[in-house]
Amino acid sequence: MNILNMLKNKALNLTNNPGVYLMKNSKETIIYIGKAKNLKNRVVSYFRNVSSHNEKIKKLIENVVDFDFVVTKSEFEALILECSLIKEYKPKYNILLKDSKGYKYIKISKEEFPKISISNKKNNDGAKYFGPYISSFSVKQVVEEINRIFLLPTCKNNFSKKNVIKRPCLNFYINRCMGLCKKNVTREYYIKIIEEAIKYIKQGDVLYLEKIKKQMEKAAQEQDFEYAIKLRDKIKSIEKIHETQKVFLNNMLEADVIAFANLEDEVCFTILKIKNGKIYDKEYFILKNETGLENLKEEFLSSYYYKKKYIAKNIILHFELLNLNLYKEYLNNQAQRRVVVKIPKKGVLKNLTEMAYENCKETLALKNRCIVKENKTLKKLQKVLNIKKTPNYIEAYDISNLGDSEIVGGMVVFKNGLPYKKNYRKFKIKTIAKRDDFSSMKEVLTRRIKRFKEGLDESFKIKPDLIFIDGGKSHVLTCKDVFKKENFDVPFFGIVKNEKHKTRAIYSSEGKEIDVISLTEIFLLLTKIQEEVHRFTITFQKSVHKKNSLKLNLTEIKGIGHNIANKILKYYSSLEQLKNSDVEEISKTIKISIKQAEKIKNYMEKM
Repeated sequence: MNILNMLKNKALNLTNNPGVYLMKNSKETIIYIGKAKNLKNRVVSYFRNVSSHNEKIKKLIENVVDFDFVVTKSEFEALILECSLIKEYKPKYNILLKDSKGYKYIKISKEEFPKISISNKKNNDGAKYFGPYISSFSVKQVVEEINRIFLLPTCKNNFSKKNVIKRPCLNFYINRCMGLCKKNVTREYYIKIIEEAIKYIKQGDVLYLEKIKKQMEKAAQEQDFEYAIKLRDKIKSIEKIHETQKVFLNNMLEADVIAFANLEDEVCFTILKIKNGKIYDKEYFILKNETGLENLKEEFLSSYYYKKKYIAKNIILHFELLNLNLYKEYLNNQAQRRVVVKIPKKGVLKNLTEMAYENCKETLALKNRCIVKENKTLKKLQKVLNIKKTPNYIEAYDISNLGDSEIVGGMVVFKNGLPYKKNYRKFKIKTIAKRDDFSSMKEVLTRRIKRFKEGLDESFKIKPDLIFIDGGKSHVLTCKDVFKKENFDVPFFGIVKNEKHKTRAIYSSEGKEIDVISLTEIFLLLTKIQEEVHRFTITFQKSVHKKNSLKLNLTEIKGIGHNIANKILKYYSSLEQLKNSDVEEISKTIKISIKQAEKIKNYMEKM
């Protein structure tokens, strides 16, 4: 009896009650989890008339050798259990919704003239932080609002008195910045403005607007017309910004508006988030259609809202749901209160669902236009290089050094013709004591191949379709021995540059130079790869040099050795950051004595 018949017979013995089923592969790994109103009927359907299934289901069934199940009292219990198990086991063929956005903070820097910006994390740098906030969109919006309303600088200039006076930029002339670079704003006045901006963050736009309106009326009554005019202009600025953002939604206070669109086997779900009558955030997820659109809609909703900290009071859908009542019950259960679910047919809410739908279509179209374009280029590159496989996963390497010291290597990855920064890697050269680009490149490639064979690092587990190294004939011939010795059968080529360090040609391991200047699309891709690996490697080299220089400076302080210097480098990324910290903060952060912290602080002030 083959596996398919065995699984069908096992399924025929299942109960007709609701429950959850767990599909397993030959390694007993759970690869798919589903819920069913009738376990027997649902599971049997997988192993009956297999030829009628779509390609995705066929592929799933090909990998199934066994299944398990959990019987529940109701379909609703099955839905809750399904969500819990998917979160725990993360099966290959289920939707895995990962939040691509980390928490964001609003940062007020610690310097003579503080600036307000967005930060990905709360650093121990003496700055003031507000947050964390879940929505990067809303944080960006608030920071832009604040800087515009209070005319704060957004440039990288340091406005301390020691700095040279610079000519104001365009922002000053279009009334977007108060012009600190003109040196006509006192620190006392500027700090008062920052304090007002902090009140705006704490109180919100509505309360703050009410407050300054009262201040304007009071100033006018007291005949302080100059101050009243300033407040009036600020009110106008706030109201103008809000007018450009506002979307009128009748009495709708908050909602998630959800739509989806599909293109071939990809589906994009978009969620427009609405609060206080305006759109304040947008999320989208691009998923593979493994189990059919109806299942996908249900899986998306249950996965997205499962154990979510806060669920909007209204969920507005662009699409129908077969089990709408079940999902209403599910959302009420997750939110621990009533959640209104609507599928509007007309009016403002219908327009919003159409907006979300248009966002889905545009996201998919944009993504696929890029993919089609890059895929064509990769196919052409495969033909030009005469390699067996389309190079969808490319690695490129470069070496950077500062004389005989601080030699480093960099590896960048291009997936489907686009940078895949998640898998970039850095190398500090360990076996080469002096400048030697050939030996350094050999070390980097040897270490990379070793990591592949060990299979410990996620990025190094992947065997690339193609490798480029920065260099011509000599580099390629030198590194050819590494690939041969390690029995690493991946095609590799050198990117040859001209006298201006621009991409000119490719050099193969067979000793052939291939001209690419006339092949526009390939030339542009190779230039992009060559410039990216150079940028990444030299940036790493500069950071190493900067840290080493700071470490050398610190070890000149009496009583400060390499261990304390390393601790300082761990917590402080620059001399400026260290200078702006007080003695108590340094002592507490580095866990050293006040006396040692004073020595560091005194040394910093002399620099």
